[in-house]
Amino acid sequence: MGPDRRGLAAFDFDGTVTRRDTLIPFLVRVAGPQRFTAAWTRIGSMASRRRLDLGDRDEVKAHLVRILLAGRRLDEVDALGERYARDLLAGDRLRPLVMDRLRAHRERGDLCVLVSASLVHYLEPIARELGLDGVVGVRPEAVDGVLTGELTRPNVRAEQKVVQLDEWLADRGVRPAAGERSAYGNTSGDHALLAAADHRYWLGRASKVPGGAEVLLRTTPLR
Repeated sequence: MGPDRRGLAAFDFDGTVTRRDTLIPFLVRVAGPQRFTAAWTRIGSMASRRRLDLGDRDEVKAHLVRILLAGRRLDEVDALGERYARDLLAGDRLRPLVMDRLRAHRERGDLCVLVSASLVHYLEPIARELGLDGVVGVRPEAVDGVLTGELTRPNVRAEQKVVQLDEWLADRGVRPAAGERSAYGNTSGDHALLAAADHRYWLGRASKVPGGAEVLLRTTPLR
């Protein structure tokens, strides 16, 4: 890895690489259905008392992670993430069109990174299996091998996708070639990531394509 890489391809994960959300099913798997339901009931109670805004995705996620993961052993959650990653890769949960784009970027020599608000416990095994260069994702804090329930960094959403991706690149001394940044996303949480790219590809609703982006189709050329 170095500054001579041809370009950068940054991929959102949920709804872009995958067909649908992956975080909630993983939390259900880790905590169990009953405990997850109880946690969601607690979240609802906090909202009803105006202690939490359900429209604030970052805060809702932080509370869910705190309730469900605090006190869990890191190695156990990592093991569950490895198994969950294998399930995602083995099923029909990934978009074939985006898998083709990932392969095309890799074959061209581009740096390929997942930039996602999902958890690194399963993103990292997926990236490793797909031969990608890295992950910028949500990493719960661990102390002495036990999760504290807090996050090490802000949620990887909206402007934080750009902030944390740029930090990831800087930490590795990587400077993508000018004019060769590509980004793929599907929701408003990806708008900043797309806006920071030279080539912007959209997999969300056709009626909500952000400015400067194009809907990714089978016929869309790799630029």
